[in-house]
Amino acid sequence: MKRTFLEAFIRPGLETRNWTSRANYAAHGIFQTDPEELSICLQHNYGYPTVHIRRYTLRPDGFASVAAPFNGGEMTTNLLLFSGNWLAINYSTSAAGSMRVEIQDADGLPIPGFTLDDCPEIIGNHIRRIVTWKQGPDWSSLAGKTVRLRFVLKDADLYAFQFISK
Repeated sequence: MKRTFLEAFIRPGLETRNWTSRANYAAHGIFQTDPEELSICLQHNYGYPTVHIRRYTLRPDGFASVAAPFNGGEMTTNLLLFSGNWLAINYSTSAAGSMRVEIQDADGLPIPGFTLDDCPEIIGNHIRRIVTWKQGPDWSSLAGKTVRLRFVLKDADLYAFQFISK
């Protein structure tokens, strides 16, 4: 098996008994416990009388994110050809954080009506939120065209985005 990233997914924490061999092993794998929640159970304190299982919860599609600090950052996608007419995002911001989305043409130029200035600041923590611009969320006028998405983040995580039809 080849791991795509070597960083710990869940760290052992302060408990020294979780720093031993076979501690922090997944007891079952990842399973869905709610439409908006995944769970993973880890074995802690292996080899000690205090051995136990602890359940952790995760957001769907929340295994990795594009993250930006308070000072901000941005990400632009590769060229995309989409179907659908709305853009849904899975994201989280701090109380002081935010996100905005711009749609660009194939040359990287903002498309009128879908610029950063046309996108109100997005705040909060949602698994599936529809992005809107001043004229609304529908961007079906761009269907069949090659575009890029530019996400501008401030103390925020973008976990996933999806084109949907409503």
